[in-house]
Amino acid sequence: MDELRVLSIYEGFFSGGARIVHSDVVLGLHEGGQRHAVLSVNGEMYREETRQRMEDDVCYRSLTAAGVPVTSLGRTPGTPGGPENFTGPELAATTRAVAAADVILSLKEQPLGLLNQAGLPRRPVVVCLHRSDPENQGAALDELRTAVADGRIAAGICCAESTRAAYAAAGIPPGLLHVIPNGVDLLRFRPDPFRRTLLRTSLGIPERAPVIVFAARYATMKNVPLFLRAARAWLRREPDGHVLMCGAGMTRANDCLREDIATAFGEDAPLADRLSLLGVRHDMETVYAAADVVSLTSASGEAAPLCLIEGMMCGAVPVATDVGDSASIVTGHGFLTPPDPEAIALAWSEAVARGAEFAPALALSRERFSRTRMIAAYAALIEQVRSRSGRVPLPEPF
Repeated sequence: MDELRVLSIYEGFFSGGARIVHSDVVLGLHEGGQRHAVLSVNGEMYREETRQRMEDDVCYRSLTAAGVPVTSLGRTPGTPGGPENFTGPELAATTRAVAAADVILSLKEQPLGLLNQAGLPRRPVVVCLHRSDPENQGAALDELRTAVADGRIAAGICCAESTRAAYAAAGIPPGLLHVIPNGVDLLRFRPDPFRRTLLRTSLGIPERAPVIVFAARYATMKNVPLFLRAARAWLRREPDGHVLMCGAGMTRANDCLREDIATAFGEDAPLADRLSLLGVRHDMETVYAAADVVSLTSASGEAAPLCLIEGMMCGAVPVATDVGDSASIVTGHGFLTPPDPEAIALAWSEAVARGAEFAPALALSRERFSRTRMIAAYAALIEQVRSRSGRVPLPEPF
């Protein structure tokens, strides 16, 4: 069969689990023989109190270094006219990119506002869904419904069972929805005593001190205030304990985060000296290896949280609130908690104390969370979509 050409369309490049997973899938499929390209609607984004340029993003750099072409329509935050008003040059660039592909992958629903524009070449679209709250995606859910009604959507890849259930409940035909759970590179994410010592030494943390890591972008759904209240309760209980926070917006430069810390710690402000804000890290395997517990306190939106999987594969015990597929990920490997700071703090202490007990279960779960398994499933589904639709001939050159 002819070489399969796939175009991924991103809303933009910025730090976040969905973009990390999708970019890793594109890399794996490209390495496996499919020909991939990426079109980004925005050339830069403003998220989590941070302006993020496409060229500075680690996923962009990984894709281009591997030979995946990445182009952008060049939009920026506050582009006049809004996302529904694309210009002639923008639509012409999109037409050329779409015409050169056999299958389109849409990273989440947001790019469908572009793909639903009249006059674009018809190509089967596979939309990749990474949340469990479609109703909170604003106009994006309506764009997905429009694309389904118009026959553009050939399949929806859901990263979790909770995602499939939520989108089916929102009116997306269940027959279109396929679950491919998130996976990670098991060679990269593994227990590593050297990395554990390296990071702890750099931060001045003793080898035997208990460490909690919170890896998330600064967003409402992550419930950062709840995590901080739990951190205060735990640090009061654990005089040798340390807490690491990393992700977009997790820096002292974020005024909102500084206010959250001041509010959560109150009169116990000195305890925050054992709270390290690491910002965006590109060596998460090192951060997780240094931790005893990986925690998530999200209130909504989560599907298959990447931080829990990556942390577990590095040997950290997961402790999470019951959102999305967190229960199926954590059960047997760690603890689910109610959204209560004292309950979360107690669970952290128990997770540290029982780390050796959970180690065998974490080791046995590695194949389940394999990147190889995930990419093979994506490849099979994309091939099926191309086979069902038939190869569409390219239009005449402009």
